[in-house]
Amino acid sequence: MTETRKLAEHWLHLGLGATAVPQPPFDGMEWYDAYGARHPGDGAEGRLVSQYTFTEDWPGWEMHPLGEEVVICIDGSMALTQEFPDGTRKVVQLETGEYAINPRGVWHIADVAERATAIFITAGEGTQHRPR
Repeated sequence: MTETRKLAEHWLHLGLGATAVPQPPFDGMEWYDAYGARHPGDGAEGRLVSQYTFTEDWPGWEMHPLGEEVVICIDGSMALTQEFPDGTRKVVQLETGEYAINPRGVWHIADVAERATAIFITAGEGTQHRPR
């Protein structure tokens, strides 16, 4: 029998061979190191599916050097800013039901006026962070 889980609490790893592996609850930034250790054989082809609810702007930028990231806004709205390698910036306004793609190697951050919930499908290996 299949067990149900809430995506906001148990993220999902999509791996080689069309596998789908539920993950333990997120408990801080160290979780990401453990995630990589749990799925080392999938490399850049593995995808992390996660869900977040935001009530304020993101505290920092992130960038995924090994693949694109899909951001699906499922509730509320958010302004996604993408910073390209040449320094140009593009702001994408996401409303409920809309998605955007963060290209490989593009820094991105989001601003939230009130509240937004999004699902992320991320090529997470090698993800980098920098302060706002």
